[in-house]
Amino acid sequence: RGNRAGIPEIVDTVAGFLRDWRIEVAGLVPVPPFNTGRKSQPVVELARAISERTDIALRDGCVKKVKNTAQLKNVFEFGKRAAILKNAFAAERRLTEGMRLLLFDDLYRSGATAAAVTQALMDEGGAAAVFLLALTRTRSKL
Repeated sequence: RGNRAGIPEIVDTVAGFLRDWRIEVAGLVPVPPFNTGRKSQPVVELARAISERTDIALRDGCVKKVKNTAQLKNVFEFGKRAAILKNAFAAERRLTEGMRLLLFDDLYRSGATAAAVTQALMDEGGAAAVFLLALTRTRSKL
């Protein structure tokens, strides 16, 4: 909700994790925002700060949301979420071809968004590999 006070601590934690993980990637790709009407986009802001801290190139323009989709906050089943997100993202091949990329999101629920973006990066974008880093996971509804 616009509170940026926690960004430095989050960036420190992520930078330490990435240093220990020792993953070799050519770019950090934030998941495209679903709500483009927001003043600030937390995922993009965090990705930018992480990129600056880790020297992993920010590639925030290489994948875009190209289809309007229903809100997912009340959709819990992976299959339903995946159906809503089918063909929702497109990747720019000239920005991703042959690259190992780190897909970044603030929230992981079912994996449907990550799967849809990864498919676009691999199929259309020609990425060599896509790894996922999410900051938090929602509790499952049982």
